[in-house]
Amino acid sequence: MPVEPEYETQVREAFPEIQDIDDADLREQVVEAWVLALDRGGWTDVHDVPYAWNIHEVSNVEHVRGVTRIAAKSAAEQREFHGADPDEDVILAACLLHDVGKCYEYVEHVESDRIRDPDPTYVSEEIPHSLSGYALAHEVGCPLAVQRAIPHFLGEVPKRTLEAELVKSANSASSNAITQSAMGITLQEWVETYSQTTN
Repeated sequence: MPVEPEYETQVREAFPEIQDIDDADLREQVVEAWVLALDRGGWTDVHDVPYAWNIHEVSNVEHVRGVTRIAAKSAAEQREFHGADPDEDVILAACLLHDVGKCYEYVEHVESDRIRDPDPTYVSEEIPHSLSGYALAHEVGCPLAVQRAIPHFLGEVPKRTLEAELVKSANSASSNAITQSAMGITLQEWVETYSQTTN
């Protein structure tokens, strides 16, 4: 009988930025959303979830951490240089959860040894990962400000907050770096070439 993965331990170790969230409840909600997604997706390890359906040499963990780090630094600049007041906990939680939905979406794109028993109730490519990520954040009780900053495609949320814009721009910065490094193309070129929904 295979041993169940220790998802909570995996998540806490994979994303040390969780500890930068001041609100203890929000920290636990981020962990809980990841644990649910990994379990329902049937993943063996959080590091097995790829960045993109066709870019496996970069893990989703690396991308999510990159987005979180970029957004946190951007928020600090907005605060110190422009006098804005973005909510750091909202930014960190939303960045950490913005691609948690890939646990549902990318199951069919990895080797079978990375997956154990996906739950067909949740696993599907029909729902974009930013929307399933929003649903997970809602399910575990994340504040509305975090939920609304997770969908990062144009048109998914009619009114975007400063925090949502930071998540979106940091996602683009990280994604462009990854597609350039992995394939020598921009994110836009990747989208045009593969005509798949991207992170």
